[in-house]
Amino acid sequence: MDEEYYSSERFLNAKKEMDKLVEESLKSREQKQNVFFTKLSDVTKAMSEGLINWSRMNSLWPLQFGLACCAMELMDFGTSRVDAERKGYLLFRGTPRQCDVMIVAGWVTKAVIPEIKRMYEQMPSPKYVIAYGECATCGGPWFESYNIIKGIDQVLPVDIFVAGCPPRPENLFGALMKLQEKIGGKVED
Repeated sequence: MDEEYYSSERFLNAKKEMDKLVEESLKSREQKQNVFFTKLSDVTKAMSEGLINWSRMNSLWPLQFGLACCAMELMDFGTSRVDAERKGYLLFRGTPRQCDVMIVAGWVTKAVIPEIKRMYEQMPSPKYVIAYGECATCGGPWFESYNIIKGIDQVLPVDIFVAGCPPRPENLFGALMKLQEKIGGKVED
């Protein structure tokens, strides 16, 4: 008879009931957090969020991926005539691990797609893509060719499209300003 009284099933039920009673008694003693007393980590997160967005918006590190004639206009963007650094578009970096904006300039062949994907995956998050020129946006004059894809947006998520064949460096300047507004939350997707 003692074995029935101390069965494991009955013991587990009693344990569940006791846990439930303890939880209910603790709920009545729980105090609400006062507005004046908050964790320091919450304050620093709230203050640093705006600072982080501001720094992301004002220091874009582009990665050039010049594949054709648009690359010449892309190189002109880095000259002193355009002076892109005054707006926060820093020097072109040689490695994708230091960049947050990929600028694809020129036509994209099917043979280059794996390399572009690999470089995009190596970029730290958040990362952005700009399709620069008619070939990068829709295939250009070679859109019916068997080895040219009809826009880099078939491979990567593109944030900004820059029109022109070849587009002027000022067009890229405007695209980067639009990207800054998008990062800052002023322009919707």
